[in-house]
Amino acid sequence: MCGFVGFLGGTASFGQAGAEVTLKRMADTIIHRGPDDAGFWVDPDHRIGFGHRRLSIVDLSPAGHQPMQSGSSRYVIAFNGEIYNHLQLREQLEAINQAPTWRGHSDTETLLAGFDAWGIQDTVERTVGMFAFAVWDRKERMLTLGRDRIGEKPLYYGWQGHGNNAVFLFGSELKALRAHPAFENKINRGAISLLLRHNYIPAPYSIYEGIAKLLPGSLLTVSLQQREPRLWSYWSVPGVAELGVANPLSGNADQIVDELEALLKDAVRQQMMADVPLGAFLSGGIDSSTVVALMQAQSSHPVKTFSIGFHERAYDEAGHARAVARHLGTDHAELYVTAEQAMEAIPQLPALYDEPFSDSSQIPTFLVSKLAKQHVTVSLSGDAGDELFCGYSRYSRGANLWRKLAAVPLPLRKLTAKGLNSIPTQLWGGLTALADYLPQPVQLANVGHRMQKGSVVLASQSPDPLYLGLISHWHDPASVVINGYEPATFLTDNAPSIPGLSDVQRMMALDMLTYLPDDILVKVDRAAMGVSLETRVPFLDHRVIELAWRLPQSMKLREGETKWALRQVLYRYVPKELIERPKMGFGVPIDEWLRGPLREWAESLLDESRMRNEGYFLPKLVRRKWKEHLSGQRNWQYHLWDVLMFQSWLEHQ
Repeated sequence: MCGFVGFLGGTASFGQAGAEVTLKRMADTIIHRGPDDAGFWVDPDHRIGFGHRRLSIVDLSPAGHQPMQSGSSRYVIAFNGEIYNHLQLREQLEAINQAPTWRGHSDTETLLAGFDAWGIQDTVERTVGMFAFAVWDRKERMLTLGRDRIGEKPLYYGWQGHGNNAVFLFGSELKALRAHPAFENKINRGAISLLLRHNYIPAPYSIYEGIAKLLPGSLLTVSLQQREPRLWSYWSVPGVAELGVANPLSGNADQIVDELEALLKDAVRQQMMADVPLGAFLSGGIDSSTVVALMQAQSSHPVKTFSIGFHERAYDEAGHARAVARHLGTDHAELYVTAEQAMEAIPQLPALYDEPFSDSSQIPTFLVSKLAKQHVTVSLSGDAGDELFCGYSRYSRGANLWRKLAAVPLPLRKLTAKGLNSIPTQLWGGLTALADYLPQPVQLANVGHRMQKGSVVLASQSPDPLYLGLISHWHDPASVVINGYEPATFLTDNAPSIPGLSDVQRMMALDMLTYLPDDILVKVDRAAMGVSLETRVPFLDHRVIELAWRLPQSMKLREGETKWALRQVLYRYVPKELIERPKMGFGVPIDEWLRGPLREWAESLLDESRMRNEGYFLPKLVRRKWKEHLSGQRNWQYHLWDVLMFQSWLEHQ
């Protein structure tokens, strides 16, 4: 696991020495991604330069140093990630007499040998792994950027500057691009609107004008002759989903579970490849327990596992993790954190996440990464099980809700939604007082928020806008941002057509295109790499993804039980009674903290005159939600955390 930076073009002060100084300045901003080694490569004649920071995982010797040249000297690469099947690729190269004289056993060297033998795209399609890379083709004088199929590893790019001085910047994190003198630092107001809706900024957008994220499963080429980047997909979720649903697995349930177990076991085995200490995050839930069980089954010693516990019972999963660890015989470590310890992480979030990011589970993710780093350099996780095996309750809830709504004429639903929106917020808040006088317990707390979301859902014309309404924070985010607008995303105007999918399957596919890469994987990558910890996700082996889409839907959601097939794999290793419990989120009590220990911090960032002077948010709309939250009548924690994370990020720029 590493980080890299680079630039192409520009005329001002471009020489060997000047370019290396700039590259070093850029690379030093991401030293946390690679504290073990640094390398630089410059071709002043063609105005191209790479910088690299290395976290040594496989082949700790100098033979793994980057940037690295291919055996033919045609290609130069800066690479971040792991190719889990690279030894098999070496065997394939040797079988066709295309292998160079190997200098070491790094996967980067294998990748370059593949480029020489098969070309860039053909090699990438043969890989099993997570990665982002930049490769310079000396023959074609062409730069190629690539990103793994699901987007585990980040990659930003874009032109900055004008005319002959324009520079194409690229790198693993935005802070590295900001360190280049050509960087223009213009904030994208459309991205702010997207943040308020999703709590993240979806690809291809970034918080800066002119800077994009390379979409997962994509390649990009650019040169000084071809300045407009050319992008294309070599693998896509819609394609895999459509093909998988159209070609379901045959055989009985036991045979299919056997096939799933065998593939998961192989994926875990490959991801246990490392020349450094390795462990796993363990929450005690289905996904992480499955990963740890398959690790322990293939390990000759106790696997190191890590959990975070909270004293607030509603947020604590540590006891469940401890029970699973005890049963499997892992070497388990846990840390119970206080609210004060968790809140100490908040000032680090703007630098850690590099652009506004407001999934509050970023806090415990960072804390468990810090715990793991004290013992290991690589940690496997159970992320993506929900998206692949239908784990989120919103899938079935959303589909059931749409079936009921579709039976009601749209004009009537729109009229009802308009009526709900016309009721003042204060009146909804006053209804909470009625709860004490009702004969049966009725949940009226936060009823205004539910009615607002309900009005959006009622007016939906199809399952896609209904689903967007269910997952949105601010339902009209552009109205909160001064000169705001909302760019098109996969959940709005760019929604892909995926024939053959049910409503539930479509929600799962949309999550894999958006929420998984842009929220979950960003959260884990930045938190872990912030403490120089590599994370790996066995469920994101593309072979597992392709098999999961071929599973009959009845083996994912069966009689109300989610992740049915995955549970059957896990129950072969862990007793059912250790796993069966209501699903918990990996969160912290932000709602309570904003009314208590975080109130002064939030009040400063949400100060009306401050927001007016900064010029990004309409203060009255934000302040109204802040006052309602403080009163206890409404819970606006998600809406406010979106704004607060932007404000905190802005303060650190």
